[in-house]
Amino acid sequence: MTIYLVTGAAGFIGSRVCEILLDQGHTITGVDNLNDSYDVRMKEHRLRKLENLPGFTFLKLDITDRAAVEQLPACEAVINLAARAGVRASVENPWAFYETNVIGTLNLLELCRRKNVRKFILASTSSIYGEDAPYPTPESADSNHPLQPYAASKKAAEVLCYSYHCLYDLDISVVRFFTVYGPAGRPDMSMFRFTRWITEGETVRLFGDGEQSRGFTYVDDIARGTIAALRPLGYEIINLGGHEVITLNNLIRLLEKHIGRKAILECHPANLADMLTSQADVTKAHHLLDWQPEVSLETGVSRLVAWYKQEREWVKGISTG
Repeated sequence: MTIYLVTGAAGFIGSRVCEILLDQGHTITGVDNLNDSYDVRMKEHRLRKLENLPGFTFLKLDITDRAAVEQLPACEAVINLAARAGVRASVENPWAFYETNVIGTLNLLELCRRKNVRKFILASTSSIYGEDAPYPTPESADSNHPLQPYAASKKAAEVLCYSYHCLYDLDISVVRFFTVYGPAGRPDMSMFRFTRWITEGETVRLFGDGEQSRGFTYVDDIARGTIAALRPLGYEIINLGGHEVITLNNLIRLLEKHIGRKAILECHPANLADMLTSQADVTKAHHLLDWQPEVSLETGVSRLVAWYKQEREWVKGISTG
């Protein structure tokens, strides 16, 4: 049995990582500030499930609060999944992204240094690769030209992690996530939005011509890869991404098939903060972690739609941002 500290425990990925680790018999101290970056009812829904599981303790605190972080209990590894995420929102309020993603990471690295916690995982993002990346994108691709404050803040956090690895010999895995989706996902992301809008007969607001594409990754695959990255690696940056790329137009058609209802489309100009495509090269994850995505897009979408229908009574009222 291992004791882990998981930040962002009420988040989409964090809650799933906690569930899997608890099922394996480990003990989790889960940290989250339950902020309103998106509808907090979704975070509360995930948290209620966790609080019913043995071995889970929840602490409500903000990782930007240095004094509070200093008082966190001892653990054997820190999995930092707390973040301000979202490329468009970061343009509107870059300060919040810098504070959580950079200062929050610094506070946790200092916790590891002072309490001799040897393993640290940082969640990063595919957005860090900018608009000129090769596809599929390897970790060696340029990440020095992020397009938005969100990606820039994650790049800064990665660099901080590298400096703490060099100075204090912390074992650090940076996992770069590619467009994660699944049940109880972020309501401001396209998968949840499209599912709700189509199911409820609401207008689907599509930015751009719909030919922009994403390599969507099912949340269980992301959680498995994150946990696999707990092994000793020194300092490594590792892509975790889906193996199937789909345009938004084709995604809408796939959702229509599983929901059994046609979308009502309304097109808007493309957002300058959005990347045209993303596709992960996960060769490194396969070699270092023995990991590869397993859940097909067809299966993942069917699970998401089934979850939405099961929870529809309350989830249809969740704000999509």
